[in-house]
Amino acid sequence: MKKLLVLALALILALGSFAALAEAVDPATIEDNMTSEDGTYEIAFVTDVGDLKDKSFNEGTYNGVKLYAAEHGLSYKYYQPANGSQATDDDRYDAMKAAADAGAKVIVCAGFMQGSALAKAAAEFTDVKFIFIDGWKFDDLPNVVGVAFKEEQCGYLAGYAVVKDGYEELGFSGGGGGTNPACCRYGYGFIQGANDAAKEMGKTVNIKFSWAYGASFSASAELQTLISGWYESGTEIVFACGGPMFDSITAAASANDGAVIGVDSDQSFQSDTVVISALKGVKEATYTVIGKAFDGSWDEMDGAITLGINEDAVGLPVDTWQLEGFTVEDYEAMVEDMKAGKLVPDGDAPEGDPNVKGPWDNVTVDYVE
Repeated sequence: MKKLLVLALALILALGSFAALAEAVDPATIEDNMTSEDGTYEIAFVTDVGDLKDKSFNEGTYNGVKLYAAEHGLSYKYYQPANGSQATDDDRYDAMKAAADAGAKVIVCAGFMQGSALAKAAAEFTDVKFIFIDGWKFDDLPNVVGVAFKEEQCGYLAGYAVVKDGYEELGFSGGGGGTNPACCRYGYGFIQGANDAAKEMGKTVNIKFSWAYGASFSASAELQTLISGWYESGTEIVFACGGPMFDSITAAASANDGAVIGVDSDQSFQSDTVVISALKGVKEATYTVIGKAFDGSWDEMDGAITLGINEDAVGLPVDTWQLEGFTVEDYEAMVEDMKAGKLVPDGDAPEGDPNVKGPWDNVTVDYVE
């Protein structure tokens, strides 16, 4: 227990000190493609599905890679598995192998779908350290650290905030087909927050909830049509939880005067339909854990870390939100309650239909398959 407390404190300090760097250096000013003089690249990033510059999960993770590499004078490169959204485990393994063959000392892999390929690559390239963002622990692979987040916490805060702001007809469209643990936690927390806010206000709110057209996280005409139908039938705001799916959902919102909740990073800069985003610090976590791969403290993580509100790794962007009925003071008080253990959203999210763990007193969840 003492070791875990020391590690948690170290992570809090590391994430806190990183904030100063993040303010001083804009990752956009660091080139995405660098040329190594000797042809080797010490830090590699293997992307999740979607574009590198997705303004969300991939880009946030790569920003952490670039920032660490730039500060420490290290070479870096990104690798996108072949076949895009249809990439197979073999495609992902090939990208990791290419990174290892090019001299990578650390390979950062983004997204839960990397798991099988990462296990194979890590067993083969035992001298390489693998950082598995949105991942988990491999007991037999000490060169892997899984980095998970308490998405239920920021999902809860987003759901609570928008209901307090007056929204009563909500939507959630998630990626991963209902099997991605991170998206499941986001959605499950969102329901809990909306329910608790509605209970305090003495009302009932409705949530359309679906993984339809989100298995590959891709934007699609079918997804846009689905969400347009939601807005046309009265939905006021939709939580766009799935990387490139954001483009389809904001297009539907723009056409129907609807609102959107962004995910992972502050997406208000991408669309004026975004009133708030549920944030998690993939950039900060990536930067911090890469540091542990180089400073000799890798083994302290014991194969996995989980970051949440206590590490300032999840939250809401108070500087850019478009809320009037929920104040920054209210938000900060809830954050303190979470940190003190007075408010504990359930993170044991079910796959697929969230009604498996319902029903809720003040929320009706319409699961749309």
